[in-house]
Amino acid sequence: MNYKELNGVKAYAPQSRKELIDYAFKNKSILVAINAEKILHATDESRDIINRNLGYPDGIGAVWALQKKGCENIVKIPGCELWLDIVSQHYKEKTFYLVGGKQEVIQETVDKLKLEYPGIKIVNYRNGYIKTDHEKQALIADIIDKKPDVVFVAMGSPKQELLMEEMQQKHAALYQGLGGSFDVYTGNVERAPNWWVRNNMEWTYRLIKQPSRIKRQIHLVRFFVNLHLNRY
Repeated sequence: MNYKELNGVKAYAPQSRKELIDYAFKNKSILVAINAEKILHATDESRDIINRNLGYPDGIGAVWALQKKGCENIVKIPGCELWLDIVSQHYKEKTFYLVGGKQEVIQETVDKLKLEYPGIKIVNYRNGYIKTDHEKQALIADIIDKKPDVVFVAMGSPKQELLMEEMQQKHAALYQGLGGSFDVYTGNVERAPNWWVRNNMEWTYRLIKQPSRIKRQIHLVRFFVNLHLNRY
């Protein structure tokens, strides 16, 4: 699978979700979402984290940047949909481990997954409030013991990526960082309606619902100017 560097960030260019998922399983990758903000505000630390792993175009800004670099037929793959694609395609033969969110949210997530995917093998799960090194080491030990095929971690960047890298060193599997995806899946956080998502205007919907996001959107204007001027 091809990739391009965007402001020093290595972004892979999948032509389908299946291509990305198959590649991630084959290489036992850590999947990291890339959007315009991560490209624009890339630091040495964030670049290193993404470039060690498998960065994919989670936002339309990343897709446009890849297209401008000559990649064709690129698809936007929202992380909050990708993890469910992985589940739906592989729940009959793979095992899963979930980490993240509040206790009630992770419990709702597991209950809903079991309802929607009968027979899914969730070997264990826990909330995302890991307060001590002892708790973290206990989690890693449980990962080693349970040997899941897929681990989803919903804690926000870069915390989730750093934790997944520690886990990966002890147990190779497919890992994906999910941010707030469990909240979206359980309905605790509203996602934009389908029309806005299909037309790549999810950011506009969020701005209408949360005008306080205007400062973030101004940064996106900078991103598109830089993209137009071939600064990436």
